[in-house]
Amino acid sequence: MRLVQLSRHSIAFPSPEGALREPNGLLALGGDLSPARLLMAYQRGIFPWFSPGDPILWWSPDPRAVLFPDRFHLSRSMKRFHRQSPYRVTLNYAFDRVIEGCAEDRSDGTWITPEVVIAWQRLHELGHAHSIEVWQEKELVGGMYGVAQGALFCGESMFSRRENGSKTALLVFCEYFMQQGGRLIDCQVLNAHTASLGATEISRRSYLNWLDELRLQPLPGACWVPKTLFTGAR
Repeated sequence: MRLVQLSRHSIAFPSPEGALREPNGLLALGGDLSPARLLMAYQRGIFPWFSPGDPILWWSPDPRAVLFPDRFHLSRSMKRFHRQSPYRVTLNYAFDRVIEGCAEDRSDGTWITPEVVIAWQRLHELGHAHSIEVWQEKELVGGMYGVAQGALFCGESMFSRRENGSKTALLVFCEYFMQQGGRLIDCQVLNAHTASLGATEISRRSYLNWLDELRLQPLPGACWVPKTLFTGAR
């Protein structure tokens, strides 16, 4: 196993199975954040993650954190909150504002640099990256974004500025994604927040098998058209 230096003249990636064990999943460095390279990465179960000022680093960890939408953990307190929710949830209404919210709402810093924001805005304009927005009246109070791969959604980041903002985004998205035929959400690396919502770990090989199967399953043509997904009770 060795770290591979990517060429700017080719979007090819090494096999994810060759990723380092320590740090877990580090596979390659370099290249760029062009749409073609990013899409090739996600098709192979690889994602970029790096600190400002560092070279672009590419990862495929083992195990992989995933969430089966039908296994979203709805706590009793969240169920009560959602029943009387003050929020409205939309799809693809404000991608730019969501990714900027994810970049800003981090007390420990962020990897979502201006370069990253521009790269994902391009993916959104091409119809590959999507956002879920949570509104309280006209204020954006939470959201999430990621990259669609057929019936699999690669979640990138989420943020919350009000109570249960990001939980509401994920809950409503899980329900909608299932209705459209979606079957799996990639959470990349497990953390306490996603684990509390039902995310679990599977082997990298299992994830790659799911990816190979699901990315070829198309969802309905209107799936990602901007729309309101949920309107709260108050």
